Amino acid sequence: MKNLLCEIERNIALVTVNRPKSLNALNPETLTELIALFQQLAEKEELVGVIFTGSGDKAFVAGADISDMQGYDVFAGREFGRLGHRAMDAVASLPVPVIAAVNGFALGGGCELALACDIRICSDNAKFGQPEVNLGVIPGFGGTQRLPRLVGTGQALELMLTGDMIDAQEASRIGLVNRVVAQDELLAHCFGIMEKIAQKGPIAIKLCKEAVASGIEMDLARACRNEVDLFGVCFASEDQNEGMKAFLEKRQAKFKGC
Repeated sequence: MKNLLCEIERNIALVTVNRPKSLNALNPETLTELIALFQQLAEKEELVGVIFTGSGDKAFVAGADISDMQGYDVFAGREFGRLGHRAMDAVASLPVPVIAAVNGFALGGGCELALACDIRICSDNAKFGQPEVNLGVIPGFGGTQRLPRLVGTGQALELMLTGDMIDAQEASRIGLVNRVVAQDELLAHCFGIMEKIAQKGPIAIKLCKEAVASGIEMDLARACRNEVDLFGVCFASEDQNEGMKAFLEKRQAKFKGC
């Protein structure tokens, strides 16, 4: 792929947006590649998870490519928004966990890409924002929906209506990121989290993600019934038997993912 790099080691994929000259901005070609790549990753049954980052030390993804968007009319704008949503949905719907390793600017579409990931870890030089109002538009890749669900309506609207950037510590304070680490420790920290996840029951990991993703769109009663159903599904797996047997025998479980 021209704009994305993907390396898989110990069943963990490291995906990198590789457009450093444009601060890894998302153009239609990059979004199309992202959709195709995540469709391929979704078919890899042995995959533990994905760590998503940007090339260089200045930006995770600085946003959508404004030079491409400047000439859009209503129809082109809508199509670009739809493409962006397809890309974010491809990330969010991956059956296994996705960790955003945010190294530098995560603005506009870059912030929305981080929001589509399951866990966000950022370097101490990271900057976040939804500055689209400065350009006369609104977030178009899911930001108006995912951001308030994560940090609350008030915090989200303040970011979107002012167009202000916030630093890593403020992002941590409002719950936009899980953790802030030194820039030179970022990838190692993310791999450490993913390797810990790799030791757990893979079916349970996928069902946890499914329960949260589906339940957040339901009222509490329906979401809890959905949880009960998925909890029951766990008992059809060899992993459940092995996990509980290992616990009682005081040993490390050897999960097979079936």
